[in-house]
Amino acid sequence: MSTGPDGAERAAAALLAGFAENRRVVADLGPLPDPSPSEGPDPYGDPDPEWLRIDWREHLATADVQGTEVNYVEMGSGPGMDLVFVHGLSGCWQNWLENLPYFARNHRVLAPDLPGFGASPMPPWEISIEAYGRLLHDFCRAAGVGDCAVIGNSMGGFISAEAATTAPDRFAKLVLVSSAGASHARMRREPIEATGRMLAAAAPLLLKAQQRSALRPRLRDAAFWMILDQPGELPSELLWELLSGAGKEGFLPALSACIGYDILDRLEDVEVATLIVWGLNDRLIPASDALEFGRRLSHSETVIFDRCGHVPMVERPVRFNRVLEAFLARET
Repeated sequence: MSTGPDGAERAAAALLAGFAENRRVVADLGPLPDPSPSEGPDPYGDPDPEWLRIDWREHLATADVQGTEVNYVEMGSGPGMDLVFVHGLSGCWQNWLENLPYFARNHRVLAPDLPGFGASPMPPWEISIEAYGRLLHDFCRAAGVGDCAVIGNSMGGFISAEAATTAPDRFAKLVLVSSAGASHARMRREPIEATGRMLAAAAPLLLKAQQRSALRPRLRDAAFWMILDQPGELPSELLWELLSGAGKEGFLPALSACIGYDILDRLEDVEVATLIVWGLNDRLIPASDALEFGRRLSHSETVIFDRCGHVPMVERPVRFNRVLEAFLARET
């Protein structure tokens, strides 16, 4: 495998493309939903990012949860309920940079690094969706979180949904953002784990390629096309922060934990009000999965963002924050 600049970017794109192809083969994607009309401004990216003006070191904390140290960011207070933001696979708390300052004006907001990701070390227990679900409950207790809404992206949505099924009264509201857990239940483990091992082995190469690409606009598409619909339109500072979760030890066991674990039938017992947000152009988890979640969750509403990939809260933060704020304000 070539390690030069061009070879690194090609390797990264080839490995990610292989993961996507495996996923298409093993999952029945189904029809895609129609995009939802926007009821206000909907730029791609944030034209005036507040997070760049914040000294985040002032908001970092750690908590001992289930025998492991959990790094998290906390800020804000106000009359609104507490909000807990949960990142996805290869993510970190920085995945919520565009959202935390906005909601900290009226809420206490917390965003942990899951054990094995970000600045949180690997846990002493085996990583699984069930274990992460228990950790989410215990984290909320350790941090003194009361009545709250939990907002999860990708694997973080899977974990949030799992936690909601095991303790239906724990959360006041649930938000699933491009959540894993629907078609993943029907996927075969072997081909995805094989690709995952390739990605884990190549993590240093991939990370170097992405770090270079974050600072070179012409190469952003090659490095981020699986995650973002329009990588070249986001600032390099934000892309760099998103890379903080890449190449961590928790990646492969967490990937394995997602495949074949089925909570779909249990979702039908969840009565908490749920917001489902998806990017129509998500290349990792198809927007058809939003329809599956919507069918299973009887008290849910679904919003589909057009020209948006796997991280709507990053790609279309103005609209995402507006939609989430309106959902939180509605009586249930």
